[in-house]
Amino acid sequence: MEKEEEIGEKEPEEKETVEKIGEEKSVEEAPIEEADAEEELEEAEEKAEELEEEAAEEAAEEVKAEEEEVEEEEVKKEKKEEEEEIVEERIYTIPLSRAWISPPKKRTPRAIRIVKNFIQKHMKIKTEVEEEGEEPEKLVVSNEVNEKIWSRGIKEPPRNIRVRAVKNKEGVITVYLAEGD
Repeated sequence: MEKEEEIGEKEPEEKETVEKIGEEKSVEEAPIEEADAEEELEEAEEKAEELEEEAAEEAAEEVKAEEEEVEEEEVKKEKKEEEEEIVEERIYTIPLSRAWISPPKKRTPRAIRIVKNFIQKHMKIKTEVEEEGEEPEKLVVSNEVNEKIWSRGIKEPPRNIRVRAVKNKEGVITVYLAEGD
């Protein structure tokens, strides 16, 4: 019995050592697992930074492409204007206050008519053919001017507008917004 008691007593001690050894292993394994997790986090952060850099580069490339397209369009517009061979160019400030006399729903259409009539009077557009070989001169209001007048809706056109009237070689008068407006 004494041996059994001794054996019985030793068994708990052995269990304690086994538990201590198990704890030591888990303590040793924990830093390794933490280190692995830290490495994975660092790798994930690096990948995220790379993806962000790539996205930023792509966005920058898209912006550059759009800017190049805009510049090309501006160059084309300038070439068209140069090709028209400007005969006469004038800048006017057209008062549109008379449009405000009209009922609210008719003000902006009247403002457009006022612009056309003003340009006809001041640029001396020939509406009728005097000689057989000539065509009547045309008046073209650019989309920019139209949008500027309509910008505040049908009820509230601007009180006045600055425009640039250009007469080309063929007798077509085009009305553009004055520079700076």
